Amino acid sequence: MLKIYIWPMKLLENKVAIVTGASRGIGEAVALKLAEHGAHVAFTYLSSEEKAKALEGRLTAFGIRARAYKSNAGVYAECEAMVNEVVKEFGTVDICVNNAGISKDNLLLRLTPEQWQEVIDINLGSVFNMTKQVIRPMMKAKKGSIINMSSIVGISGNAGQASYAASKAGILGFTMSVAKELGSRNIRCNAIAPGFIETDMTHYLKDGDASKKFLESIPLGRFGQAEEIANTALFLASDLSSYITGQVISACGGLNI
Repeated sequence: MLKIYIWPMKLLENKVAIVTGASRGIGEAVALKLAEHGAHVAFTYLSSEEKAKALEGRLTAFGIRARAYKSNAGVYAECEAMVNEVVKEFGTVDICVNNAGISKDNLLLRLTPEQWQEVIDINLGSVFNMTKQVIRPMMKAKKGSIINMSSIVGISGNAGQASYAASKAGILGFTMSVAKELGSRNIRCNAIAPGFIETDMTHYLKDGDASKKFLESIPLGRFGQAEEIANTALFLASDLSSYITGQVISACGGLNI
């Protein structure tokens, strides 16, 4: 017999979400989208306390609880302390969006060991650091959704982005391994691989001939918006994706075909 489900207007009512690197760009859009759908949001930032407090205000306007944590997701001890504080204040963790990331683009001949390591530590190390912490409350609750922000570059590679591509490719293998380990505990782990999204990190792609070249390679013929990635994260965070784990969703306008 066919069952018909009527989904609530708010897909994440009273869920508790952590979003790393949420003070701008995709992370900010994700935090706002989750809050819009009823999730209480804890998020991390590193640089601007002013921006973090402003985002707190925008989030609580949705009628949820929100708190900014100044925490470096690339440092294990800081992640451990932050997640412990979240569990103490919010009670649990239902959703973790590992979004924190940087780029240090350079040709391999010019890429320094320090640049390489910084990108690996922040982009890939942070995913390990946070996932290691949030699976404890998730295992206790016997449910959870972990969403890792990779990149289309992690799938296809890109000249001048060896460190970035390596870190984002590593996230894919990590995601599938975690999905296999924790599926029996009803904890799902998926990845999003955004294409060229209009953010502070990618503004240079819109300049001059480079912009035309990139647009010609995208079947949809435009750059993506941060909210479109946030919508994908909402889907993976909610019960709409309850039978999806270990997958990579390429939100790239068809760039990967």
